[in-house]
Amino acid sequence: MPKRAAAVGVDTGGPFKALPPGLPDRLRPYVPEITEEVVRAIGTGIPEYARPMDDTYMQAVNRGVDHALRGLLERMAQPDTDWEPVRETYERIGRGEAEEGRSLDSFQSALRLGARVTWRRVNALVDGGLLPRHVLGAFGEALFLHLDEMAAAATAAYTEARLHAAGELQQRRARLVDLLTADPPASAGAIADLAHAARWTMPRAVAVVAVDPGPGAGPIVPPEFLTRFDVQPALLVVPDPEGPGRARAVAGALQGLRAAMGPTVALNEGARSLRWATEALDLVRRGVLSGTDPAGGVVRCQDHLPTLLLLRDDALLDAMAERRLRPLEQVRPPQRERLAETLLGWLQSGRGVAEVAARLAVHPQTVRYRMRQLDELFGELLHDPAARFEIQLALRARELRRDAAAGVWSPR
Repeated sequence: MPKRAAAVGVDTGGPFKALPPGLPDRLRPYVPEITEEVVRAIGTGIPEYARPMDDTYMQAVNRGVDHALRGLLERMAQPDTDWEPVRETYERIGRGEAEEGRSLDSFQSALRLGARVTWRRVNALVDGGLLPRHVLGAFGEALFLHLDEMAAAATAAYTEARLHAAGELQQRRARLVDLLTADPPASAGAIADLAHAARWTMPRAVAVVAVDPGPGAGPIVPPEFLTRFDVQPALLVVPDPEGPGRARAVAGALQGLRAAMGPTVALNEGARSLRWATEALDLVRRGVLSGTDPAGGVVRCQDHLPTLLLLRDDALLDAMAERRLRPLEQVRPPQRERLAETLLGWLQSGRGVAEVAARLAVHPQTVRYRMRQLDELFGELLHDPAARFEIQLALRARELRRDAAAGVWSPR
């Protein structure tokens, strides 16, 4: 079977060709002693590898060191030997470290420590007359090249494994968003299982945020938030949204983006929070809703419940306005606006002329004059509680729409 081609950029000969023939055979009898000393030094010098009571683990460390040393000797004996089997060994180690959730720092420290111990032992052999002194330079270069290539192979595989794991984890977290916002709701068991697989600690309650994503990558959010920025609107699931600092974290993550936050709900009611957030975001787009200050920010549904209720169905509102505001069509548009504004103020204030005049910044006599006109237009409707309620709803919806069309921020 033909040998696999060497990896691009790896010289399978290099300094190994400069070593004198027979050196690997002279070093081979010392491999067990060097392996033992390297393993002992690693166990003493690197806490993560110090598991003297775990025989299985220590045997694995011993095999790894032995394999590294014998692989070095094989390359010294046959400079043109295939590097791929050695590379694959250290790629497996790199992937294993990633799967265990460890960093590569300890592994790379172990490699460096092993190289120092090996170099020291070979120097001792030279000093003892067991090896010729002229081999030290070439041996050192070969040793540290071997070290660099092992570290590079492990690092490449480790990085690839971490990226793959991160991609799988993000896919699970995206599916969890779908499960939490499903209608009808998913079972508690299904949510718990997927939350565990997605490494997400289940909270007592959640809120769903609907977001108009900006150009480029999605915003950076706290790791405990769940996101789906591959859908329209983009979604953010906020755990325990009433907790300390949560509102600030949401606002900071979504700064500069249009977003609406649904109500806080139980884990199996995410669909309701999503529905409200989506409706509120639509009103934000239309200019009907804004944040708690004119500068904008994330709109919270709980701050705009009457508006959300009032503007849920435009056709229904149009039908109510047609029925209850028809008398205003009898007057010219400029006068119609003044009368509508006065009537809404009168209905909202409990029919106090002075309060209406103060709100509209007009003289009380002006309010009385307009109210006489309104009484002539609406007649008995202004004395019917049900009709007054519907008129007030229709006028408030009309005002919200008008302000949105004019680009006026209206927090009421």
